[in-house]
Amino acid sequence: MTILSINKLRKTFPSTPEDLVAISEFDLEINEGEFVCILGPSGCGKTTLLRMIAGLDFPTSGEIQINGKRITGPGSDRGMVFQEFALFPWRTVRRNVEFGLEIRGVPKGERKEISDRYIELVGLTGFENTHPYALSGGMKQRVGIARALANNPAILLMDEPFGALDAQTRNLMQKELLRIWSETKKTVVFITHSVDEAVFLADRIVVMTTRPSTIRNIFPISWERPRDRASVEFATLRKQILAQLEKEVQSVPAVP
Repeated sequence: MTILSINKLRKTFPSTPEDLVAISEFDLEINEGEFVCILGPSGCGKTTLLRMIAGLDFPTSGEIQINGKRITGPGSDRGMVFQEFALFPWRTVRRNVEFGLEIRGVPKGERKEISDRYIELVGLTGFENTHPYALSGGMKQRVGIARALANNPAILLMDEPFGALDAQTRNLMQKELLRIWSETKKTVVFITHSVDEAVFLADRIVVMTTRPSTIRNIFPISWERPRDRASVEFATLRKQILAQLEKEVQSVPAVP
């Protein structure tokens, strides 16, 4: 069942001498419970696309719908996890996780019950009263994931959430995210620059073109998880996607 529908999306930004077309004629449908990774050359509009799905920015034309309803702004049906940890340094782990619940006016006892559930889900039981400065990068991002999930969104939007982590922690967090996803059954839209990460995580990989950006190709992946990064099929698909990205980058005219 389709949960997210993007139709004839176009996004332009004011520029000189004419407006900059970032995204044009972008069409995509995402099914409930699907894990979709979006790849593309740097500056092609991946984050802009995610911000429009989140309701933090708006299309110039076209529309985005969730469950048949047009997105007109932010909503509790979407949870956002940023590349920067974006935690409140003066709040403990628990109070960071409960932030959205407080804004919605959820009673204190219910907030605690919900935060306990998601703190346990992301593996941070025992750190409820810890402040962000005392957490590792991976632990901070777990807090961000728990905070997004605490509002029970229909869709989890993730903007390069592991980009700031070292390689070892990043691989660990990818496995942890798949565990959390398998338990929550959330729909995930995941922006990344890493082809390896996308092949490891996704049900489908959407490859975007350079500006004005649209979809170059979509790669469905039906392999069982966990996936072996050293396997022939993994390496073959990674090579195909890298080749397409390389062509996109080479198509950009050199700056005189």
